[in-house]
Amino acid sequence: MDAIVVERCQGKALAGSLDTATDEQLLDQYRDFGDRAAFAALVRRYERELYTYLRRYLGNALAAEDVFQQTFMLVHQKVAQYESGRPVRPWLYSVAVHQAIDYHRRDRRHWLPSLDRFAGTNKDEMAPMAAALSDPAEAAEADDTGRLVREAIDKLPETTRQIVMLVYFQGLKYREVSEILGIPMGTVKSQLHAALMKLNRLLQIAGVSE
Repeated sequence: MDAIVVERCQGKALAGSLDTATDEQLLDQYRDFGDRAAFAALVRRYERELYTYLRRYLGNALAAEDVFQQTFMLVHQKVAQYESGRPVRPWLYSVAVHQAIDYHRRDRRHWLPSLDRFAGTNKDEMAPMAAALSDPAEAAEADDTGRLVREAIDKLPETTRQIVMLVYFQGLKYREVSEILGIPMGTVKSQLHAALMKLNRLLQIAGVSE
């Protein structure tokens, strides 16, 4: 099977059983029976979510598309290794994260994270930054806020940068990020807190938050 497996499911409507199946059931179906409709359903289910993450991390639509394709090609190639019952969402993100990191390392020219939209949270520590960037697209184009945040995120260690992207931008839970990155959940929490405090301090110094 080649890159065709990651086409955007433009054919017939999916059967009702596939629409209501869990991610795990879809991957089991593809692994055990080679059901391409099940695989296509999984691709379409995660298309927007994973592409959004890749677009934000890589800052380049074509790069995001390439890595999205690579991600699901790798899922196809490794589907025999999938263990029934293992949550699919963290596994897909783990593949996508590592593919994105590899792409970034190969061509750092693509590193320009887009601040298209923040995945809202209820954490008080995030409020100043969210308020300052209530319209991230406008901020990135019209003033220094977007540039400041991009530069600050770019300077974070790779693992910390991924934690910020996955928790704050994608809205993943701590335990999911812990599984994706292979680090303790306490490390996820502490690194996220430290990173957001640093970003908020930079915004305060720049006079864009109180």
